[in-house]
Amino acid sequence: MKIQERTGAGAGRSAAPAGPAVGDRLPTAPRERKPALAALAVLLILVGALGATMLVLQAGDRIEVVKITQEIPAGQKVTDANTTSVMVAEDPNIHYVEWTQLDALKKLKAVSTIPGGVVAVGEMFGDEAKVPEGKALVGLSLKDGQYPANLENGDTVAAYRVGGTSGSDSDADKGSSGSTGGGNALIVDEARVNSVPEEQNGDIVSSTDKPVTVLVDSADAAALTQAASNGEVALVLVPGN
Repeated sequence: MKIQERTGAGAGRSAAPAGPAVGDRLPTAPRERKPALAALAVLLILVGALGATMLVLQAGDRIEVVKITQEIPAGQKVTDANTTSVMVAEDPNIHYVEWTQLDALKKLKAVSTIPGGVVAVGEMFGDEAKVPEGKALVGLSLKDGQYPANLENGDTVAAYRVGGTSGSDSDADKGSSGSTGGGNALIVDEARVNSVPEEQNGDIVSSTDKPVTVLVDSADAAALTQAASNGEVALVLVPGN
């Protein structure tokens, strides 16, 4: 009986829970989650993806159009030399001239002076040029020596009466408007070359006169036309223009 009692008592003691082992870590509190930061990160990712998508869509809506590289005076036409192509964002409210329409555009004229560096739109061209209010186009037929070399469209010139004897000497002292005097009288102090034939390199100087059209104030048109009809007009380039 004593042996069994001891055995039972020993079994009871061995079933008792053991204490914590040496070196075990104490339990720690769970980390606090921050859902607001996670939501912000997701939002930034979505915004970035949306921006990239918009850039791709905008790039897909770009079209190739005509750009004017050199000034085109009123009444003149576009050429391969004064145009180039450029990509722009398509806009139904702007009447761009697409690059594929360049050949058709060459048949039209600039209704007014078109500066270089602008993108061409349909409103800039038509069948005939529109003369600005208060201005007039005067045609000249000039011999060699009556115009500067390399005269180009868009140049600003002064027109003088040369070699004429019409009118009195007192008229020669008149200003640029209405001058009818002889000698080297100033007729127009500032005229814009609207049309002049291009000179080809290597061409022999022709004996025929050069046709030049200039844009002047309406008040100067009569005096310039009278001098031109007598072959008494010479053009001089205005410095700085």
